[in-house]
Amino acid sequence: MVSAVTLEGVSKTYDDFHAVRNVSFEVPAGRITGFLGPNGAGKTSTLRMILGLLPPSAGRISVLGAEDATRVRDRIGFLPEERGLYKRMTPIDAIAFFAGLKGVPEAEGRKRAQALLEAQGLGFAMKRPIKDLSKGMAQKVQLLSALAHEPELVVLDEPFSGLDPVNQQALETMIREIAARGATVLFSTHVMQHAERLCDKVVLMARGQKVFDGDVVTARRAAPRVLVLEGDLSAEEVAALPGLGEMTSEPLPDGGWRHVARLPESSTGQDALKAAFARDLSLRRFELKEPTLHDAFIVLTGGQA
Repeated sequence: MVSAVTLEGVSKTYDDFHAVRNVSFEVPAGRITGFLGPNGAGKTSTLRMILGLLPPSAGRISVLGAEDATRVRDRIGFLPEERGLYKRMTPIDAIAFFAGLKGVPEAEGRKRAQALLEAQGLGFAMKRPIKDLSKGMAQKVQLLSALAHEPELVVLDEPFSGLDPVNQQALETMIREIAARGATVLFSTHVMQHAERLCDKVVLMARGQKVFDGDVVTARRAAPRVLVLEGDLSAEEVAALPGLGEMTSEPLPDGGWRHVARLPESSTGQDALKAAFARDLSLRRFELKEPTLHDAFIVLTGGQA
């Protein structure tokens, strides 16, 4: 598969601090890749090196076939974590301005800006000062400013930060639309639910190092499946059921207990359920929970928050 971005043994140090350590991965062209990790994991430093804003201390980076991303900057769209727009400008002027910086003629830039704003339901606000827009609307405008020149590679640093659930959902839709037109999307986040819904591939970072590189399904396998049992039954009764692994227990507010037991890969939980009924255990809940990307994230990062 063709790669839009390739990192080989990339490191970044600031004096004695190692922000990024020997990181290698590829971003497949035309796909959505999530760059995940807790705050301070080295995500932003890595993105800035990819974009040519920071030089790596060691290693090699290739972006759209170039060893230096600044040589292909007109083919890249970037939404930084630190938001910033000219508050007195209107959305149509701001988007056209940023498109112009990427080589788009003014008339064409304004045409694209109007089309983008109307497509995102912001046509009514295209001539209002940005300072009068809501945070979610302003963030949409900034993203559109990174898209008006129709880039091949779109890099988004914590794009969901500070957005309410409605605007988060709208942004997910926009990211899918960007990828649907053939562009490559690389976005960083520490919120696993977005990556789980959007990504073809995820790269997880912790303490400046890569801890996982692959698809979401494979990542989930790093965390165990668990069986949740609730009712008037003791830990000893649950521990005696077949096919269960390590278990935790806690009292329920309305009485009874919640027991959460790991399931070995070979177990389906059916033997435990049959045994529970055969022994006439008092069960109110019996649920098999498959691991989420968040569960895998906790395991792969060693519980780092």
